[in-house]
Amino acid sequence: MALGLSLPFLASADEAAPADEVTSAVDLLPEGQDVSDTVIELAGWVVATRDSEGYPFAIMDKASAQILVFGGDGKLRGAAPGLFGSAIGDHVAPGVAGLALREIPGRDRTTPAGRFVGGYGPSIDAGRVLWVDYDSAVSIHPTATGVKSEKRPERLASPQPDDNRITHGCINVAPDFYEQVVSPTFQRGGVFYILPETDSLADTFPEFVESRPTAQRKEGRRSRGADQ
Repeated sequence: MALGLSLPFLASADEAAPADEVTSAVDLLPEGQDVSDTVIELAGWVVATRDSEGYPFAIMDKASAQILVFGGDGKLRGAAPGLFGSAIGDHVAPGVAGLALREIPGRDRTTPAGRFVGGYGPSIDAGRVLWVDYDSAVSIHPTATGVKSEKRPERLASPQPDDNRITHGCINVAPDFYEQVVSPTFQRGGVFYILPETDSLADTFPEFVESRPTAQRKEGRRSRGADQ
């Protein structure tokens, strides 16, 4: 969990894009599973507006249990299923970052939505980890067998997104995807966009929604997670 320490996640902009360790996009999404129009539009908006300021970025869709990773050049490096918080919700409960995992109530095991600047840094009991949001203790890490009854590797392999809600709030990905795509891409930090599931898209990413056509803009304001 978090130590309350402020970390300088990002290196200078001209150092943000690491060497081209990933030469082609890695696609681990279940066969026949599509990426939502919202994810595609958001990725295009991030690149067009340089919202990530030239740093690598990832877009995570909790509703579809997907994570897409992009380099600082805006090119897709990989797409894969992810495991997310077992509780539905877009906010982190006050004080949850200071609790041991076993102490977090089930209702508070959420993966927050929003735009986060993160990167590698220390943790209390897991060494150096990739923080998405250090203040709320949300990180990305490879799936371990852990509690065998949770069947996390099997959940990652399932094509049903509902099977992927099992963590305390962090994001889990397959070890191969982590080593081949996630780790090399974010060695110098990056920006993470997590789509909402209960809040509106307009409340979560107002500038993105304002850039959309009028009809989509109105839909983004009144729908709560409907267009993910």
